[in-house]
Amino acid sequence: MAGIGFELRKLLKKQTYLGLLQAYAYAGLISSGPWVLSIIGIMLIGVFSLGLVFPKDAITQFQVTVTYLFLISLIGTGLIQLSFTRFVADRIFEKDEASILPNFNGLMLVAIGISLVLGVPFAAFWFPEQTVLYRILFAMGLAIMSAIWIATVFLTGLKHYRTIVAIFFMGYSATLGFALVFRSAFGMDGLLLGFVVGHYLLLMGMVWLVYRNYHSSRFIAFDIWKPGAMHLSLMGTGFLFNLGAWADKLMFWYYPGTGQQVIGPLNASVIYDFPIFLSYLSVIPGMAVFLVRIETDFVEYYIKFYDAVREGATLDYIERMRNQMVYHIQRGLFDIAKIQSITVLVTLALGGVLLESIGISKLYLPLLYVDVVGAALQVVLLGILNVLFYLDQRRIVLGLTALLPLANIVLTAVSLHLGPAWFGYGFTLAMLLTVLVGVWMLSNILDTLEYQTFMLQ
Repeated sequence: MAGIGFELRKLLKKQTYLGLLQAYAYAGLISSGPWVLSIIGIMLIGVFSLGLVFPKDAITQFQVTVTYLFLISLIGTGLIQLSFTRFVADRIFEKDEASILPNFNGLMLVAIGISLVLGVPFAAFWFPEQTVLYRILFAMGLAIMSAIWIATVFLTGLKHYRTIVAIFFMGYSATLGFALVFRSAFGMDGLLLGFVVGHYLLLMGMVWLVYRNYHSSRFIAFDIWKPGAMHLSLMGTGFLFNLGAWADKLMFWYYPGTGQQVIGPLNASVIYDFPIFLSYLSVIPGMAVFLVRIETDFVEYYIKFYDAVREGATLDYIERMRNQMVYHIQRGLFDIAKIQSITVLVTLALGGVLLESIGISKLYLPLLYVDVVGAALQVVLLGILNVLFYLDQRRIVLGLTALLPLANIVLTAVSLHLGPAWFGYGFTLAMLLTVLVGVWMLSNILDTLEYQTFMLQ
């Protein structure tokens, strides 16, 4: 699924500053995907709506609603995203690409159907004080976001990076534009309507791109649900990773001393939410390096190494390809750590100015510093997990992603008990612990890579 990485390499081969800037800009936008870009969009909608949407609490209600749509859809589709990624990769390897599109349609139907079956009664009964329009939009937004996460599976496998960025630009411009247009007529419901319409257009653009690249005589299929097609380890990994990334937020939202009810059953934490979401904006440079380094340099020698093993190349050549592969793993992870360290330093230097510019008190600075480190470690963890996936170490990945929510829950609980001075440390230390264990396991695997490879032949 590294097709887009090799296309971006063509920009790097120009050996110009413009080509370098273009490659990393495209990589940052695509790898960050709907998650980080939506944070920007939601924040802009809130900023532009100040003084125009009344009561002011309506803006917070909109932002909290959208946050929960992301939370529920990400954790829910986490059960199938990685399994579907593996299914698509296997079909490409088997040169059976005709099976991809109908199974994509089938999975979209299942995801949207389940989202509506669960979302409609939840919205209907748990938001008695909200309008009918709000409840309909909540269920529709959940279904659309679930479908978007499934369509996102294809992004790094497609070579049309300019088209992908154009679709993102169209979708988020529409989200911002429609939200600002509808806010005067419908208030908070208008903001949510703009979000749903904009993301529907984003989804249609992504679906169009999938249909443009994959073709089949069948319209719909459910092969992914056949025995053996869905890897339970991948289902567990996707669910546990997303749960681990959100566990601390949920705890702060519903802990009596830090959370408060905002709309219906949905809580938020004023003291915790702004710093943690701002910190996620700092991952864009690291995600760009992740896509360019891991999905190109490492993958190139990964392919050469395993091709050499399968084709019976000389031992000297196999060892050289293995050494190159290990070198690019180390270089890729080091570059991710290096660029994220720079963003941490920039935040330390300019964090106060940043908070003042968006009207947030400097009292949030200590928490912002801690959360930026945690977000940086999350990018490093993604790099480690990606390499382990390529090496087909699914059990180890499952173990790491099981460690993440456990550590996050325990350490966040400790930080809540210790008080405000320790807020954020649970999330960051959980990421640090998981990264350190991941590095240790990856190092052990690479030390015995030739033995494991030949034993599996």
